[in-house]
Amino acid sequence: MPRDSDRDYSHSRREHNDSGSRDVRKDYHSDRNYPKEQPRRNEASSSYRREENRYGYSQEERERERRRDRERYDRNDKERDSDSRKRSSRKRSESPRSRRRSRSPRSPHSRSHSHSRSASRSKSPVNKAKPNFGSSGLLAAETNTVQSVDGKNSTVLKYNEPPEARRPVLGWRLYVFKGEEILEVLHIQRQSAYLIGRDRLVADIPIEHPSCSKQHAVIQHRLVQEKDEYGGSKGVVKPFIIDLESTNGTHVNGDKVPASRYYELKLNDMIKFGTSNREYVLLHEDAS
Repeated sequence: MPRDSDRDYSHSRREHNDSGSRDVRKDYHSDRNYPKEQPRRNEASSSYRREENRYGYSQEERERERRRDRERYDRNDKERDSDSRKRSSRKRSESPRSRRRSRSPRSPHSRSHSHSRSASRSKSPVNKAKPNFGSSGLLAAETNTVQSVDGKNSTVLKYNEPPEARRPVLGWRLYVFKGEEILEVLHIQRQSAYLIGRDRLVADIPIEHPSCSKQHAVIQHRLVQEKDEYGGSKGVVKPFIIDLESTNGTHVNGDKVPASRYYELKLNDMIKFGTSNREYVLLHEDAS
């Protein structure tokens, strides 16, 4: 039979062993470094879920977008590199070094080929005449040609009347003076234009002085618009003179008239042709 003291001793030993094993287990569990990632994973997953709910896309989609951005960046880099290479190759081809290299001695075959090309170029016609479809002036010359009665002589008119040509309303006249003597009076109101020159075949007012041209000048009556006293416009027929590029020119009141331009004539104007001494004074029948 065991004694009571033995029982107490065995009981206390058991308790001691149990407490020691518990302490050892606690120390063992405390010493082991278990990974505490489970709660972090839960926190990360919860944060991803929050962002997914907030922005509407998951982590996988973000990674896909990052990959796409990287691929685009790589493509852009490749394109830039290719463009820079092309530019550098062009510059090299246009550089004087490349030209010097191109002047290197050629093979006899290439020389013969270039010689045949130069021969073919030399055989081709140089500066072919292109067709000219512009107006030659022959038709106008035929329409403006005036022939004599016997048909032996003909003259081409240098002047054509403008569309505003009109017969004057006033009875304009030219009083021809030589010094103080009146030689004649010319009525210039019966038609719209009067040609003055040495060629009697076409001249309406012939002049014999050698300094005058065959077709020297024209007195032309034209319809022009001018303002009346009320500010409106009205048509008035006025006399003008035009020099037909004569040799010695036309003078009005001592001033030379510009060639090929209409110059307005006014009452009491004095006209001279060439270096002739005759003076033509412009008047009309209503002048007092």
